[in-house]
Amino acid sequence: MERNKPLILVVEDDRQIQKFICYALESEGYPYITAGTGQEAISRLMSEHAEIMLLDLGLPDYDGLSIIKKVRQWSDIPILVVSARDQDREKAAALDSGADDYLTKPFSTTELLARIRVALRHLQKIGAGNTQAVLQVGGLQIDLERRLVHLDGVQIHVTPMEYSLLALLFRHMGKVLTTAFIIKEIWGPAYGTDTQALRALMAGLRRKIEKDHARPRYILTEVGVGYRLADE
Repeated sequence: MERNKPLILVVEDDRQIQKFICYALESEGYPYITAGTGQEAISRLMSEHAEIMLLDLGLPDYDGLSIIKKVRQWSDIPILVVSARDQDREKAAALDSGADDYLTKPFSTTELLARIRVALRHLQKIGAGNTQAVLQVGGLQIDLERRLVHLDGVQIHVTPMEYSLLALLFRHMGKVLTTAFIIKEIWGPAYGTDTQALRALMAGLRRKIEKDHARPRYILTEVGVGYRLADE
């Protein structure tokens, strides 16, 4: 295994799924350690300094959500939830608790490795302090200092609210942001949970940056959960 790759903690009590995940990681040269309970996961995370966590929510001793909240008290480690729970509210709860991404079982090796690459880019941003003034994905670019947006080299006009939304997505590039999180960040905690304004704001922004509205390239919808800015 390549030690220049991040150490991944696999938290999964199902032995067959754990073996499947570990085989996928080994095939790509990722070093890994495993845990079958929440208590073991916390212990190994603190003692062995894993850099990415793959976390099953249905553990025998602790619910995965409590693990996420506990880890977030002292660590920014990228957390990829891997769970059989496919309810939208379960996904949103995990993401709002501090998870970076959510993968529903069953899943393919290709999808798992793609999500790990997203987590790795998040890890690299943490290490760099994520202080870049100009961020870009594909032909879409945002200048956070000058508050300018360019698409394929051409400056496009966005409203202040559209800019705030796009900047928020760029700062969390590749990560699923729940509608509740976005509303809180854009309009403040007193706004409530009405998503109508967010849907309208998102529609206006997409009209300006997406060439094919039916098949968006940049801002992807996670149905029933929220939105993600594609990062590849």
